[in-house]
Amino acid sequence: MRTSDHPKNSRSAHLAPMLLRMTLAALLLVGPLAAVTIHAKADGLAPKQGAGFVLFVSLQRQSMS
Repeated sequence: MRTSDHPKNSRSAHLAPMLLRMTLAALLLVGPLAAVTIHAKADGLAPKQGAGFVLFVSLQRQSMS
């Protein structure tokens, strides 16, 4: 059988399910992270207090000098 006798749709027939699986895998991996990010933005950032605030300010000052 010559190569010209093969249907050219066989490649696209395998491509569509592969792309669908890749899309679903990406959604399963990224979806929860996106949900947490959206929830955190709705509630606002956690207030900085105590040692975390001191570290934040000192790192800011160090980056400005």
